[in-house]
Amino acid sequence: MERRAFLGSLAAATVLPRFSTAALDPLFRTRIAKVGIQLYTVRDLLKADFEGTIAKVAQTGYREVEFAGYFDHTPAQVRAVLDKNGLLAPSCHVGYDNTAEDKWPATLETVKAVGHQYVVCAWIPEESRKTADDWKRTCDRFNKAGQAAQAAGVQFAYHNHNFEFAPLAGGQVPYDLLLAGTDSKLVQLEVDLFWITFAGADPVSYFMKYQGRFPMVHVKDMIKKPTPAATPEQVMVDVGKGSIDWKAIFAHSGHAGIQHYFVEYDQPPQPLADIKTSFDYLNGLEF
Repeated sequence: MERRAFLGSLAAATVLPRFSTAALDPLFRTRIAKVGIQLYTVRDLLKADFEGTIAKVAQTGYREVEFAGYFDHTPAQVRAVLDKNGLLAPSCHVGYDNTAEDKWPATLETVKAVGHQYVVCAWIPEESRKTADDWKRTCDRFNKAGQAAQAAGVQFAYHNHNFEFAPLAGGQVPYDLLLAGTDSKLVQLEVDLFWITFAGADPVSYFMKYQGRFPMVHVKDMIKKPTPAATPEQVMVDVGKGSIDWKAIFAHSGHAGIQHYFVEYDQPPQPLADIKTSFDYLNGLEF
């Protein structure tokens, strides 16, 4: 199920230095203090058993979760389940339609009630991203949404796929238009490290150019494409089982401003086993 349809139906504070003299120690390493998960990964299990699945996620070792829908649970019920399992939910995904001026206040009210710090637009529909002018209108929309979110005490952000890196007819790269056309204080970015890699772009170059703008990342791995036309489903794998150089990317977490690392797997063959594999890898990763 596409994320858009699914949603429609419904710094570096977490990286702990081993030594305080990190800059002087060539053997200095950091680790992710709280590995998180985007719950879209286990959406079918949540639909069948919301509370039981949240408990299993916590038992796997995850300490942070990012929502993509609440499965008919009220904010109070969601918070109770999180508290019961010792989980934090710093972020949630919402659909593009939710950022409309007539829907945004109610969306922010729910976000605040659950206790999220970030509200992330997960997708831009195709009809709203065909031209540079479309992207400029989206930037204006996001700036307004970000301003309202800031007034409510929440940070607005946007989550990418691969289409943001496909040049438009005039040669402009949409992701670049988005970064240039939005206020960095109002609109931050959650980089999906699979999609940016799948598109052939370099996340580190963006981290260095737009430092501090990427408080969250989605962590999912990919094998090298067997052909240029390979589909995402053909190459997406558990974190640590693919070709993405996580150490090289996360070595720049400080430049990026990453505070939250969320595992995600769009179509996991064995959801609970797959999230454990990814957790174990990231929980032990030093960079």
